[in-house]
Amino acid sequence: MQAAEAKFTEETVLWVKHHTPKLLTFAITRPEAYRFSAGQFARLGFRDGAGYIWRAYSIVSAEYAETLEFFVVLIENGPMSARLAQLKAEDTILLDKTAFGFLLPGRFTDGEQLVLLSTGSGIAPFLSMLQQPSVWERFQQIGLVHSVSHANELIFNNYINELNHHPLVGEYVDRLSYQPVVTRENVTSALNERLPQLLSNGSLAKGLRLDFTPEKTRFMLCGNPSMVGDTFQSLLNMGYSMHRNRVPGQIIMENGF
Repeated sequence: MQAAEAKFTEETVLWVKHHTPKLLTFAITRPEAYRFSAGQFARLGFRDGAGYIWRAYSIVSAEYAETLEFFVVLIENGPMSARLAQLKAEDTILLDKTAFGFLLPGRFTDGEQLVLLSTGSGIAPFLSMLQQPSVWERFQQIGLVHSVSHANELIFNNYINELNHHPLVGEYVDRLSYQPVVTRENVTSALNERLPQLLSNGSLAKGLRLDFTPEKTRFMLCGNPSMVGDTFQSLLNMGYSMHRNRVPGQIIMENGF
């Protein structure tokens, strides 16, 4: 085996579901030795001529799941998206043996509330976290926010509702507040402004029924760079700060795209 191939395994696609022309979820086999922490990314790839094409995708699955599930927003004219758009069960895909990323709730050393702010496929790592009993045991209240352009992109509403019946975390789900956001349509039960504005004007805290304070609230951001940057600035303006290993703060963020 060549040195490059020693760094990845070849896995089988188990199922693919197209939710909209742009959104798909799929699952692949998981090598017995593959390890990751909820919130981390996997690198998926294909052989491309004499080389390879690789992209990073957050893992939706729980750390203990037997398979690896992913949520992908297809990018127009994207070379990786073109491959994924044609994906079907029984196809093969390459999986880097090493997961990576630092969007990890365990990095927070204190706090009572965990507020998870996402756009698009940025919800994926948070869905993984919500399947971990340790996260529910660590925080007394959890708020999940998913912001999309159109209502048909809220594909995980049933998934979130089903957490009530999850064998490991179902007993904690009364601690969860879920707030969908739809920015280009008016939808009942969804807010319809961008996350930075919803934070600044207090609508998000009201929707989640949480009282945000720097003392008890910890924020995690994942999604497109525009959202992450603007939301981070709004939180700074509200008195929150970036969390660093040597200087504890209230914000951890990741650009999901």
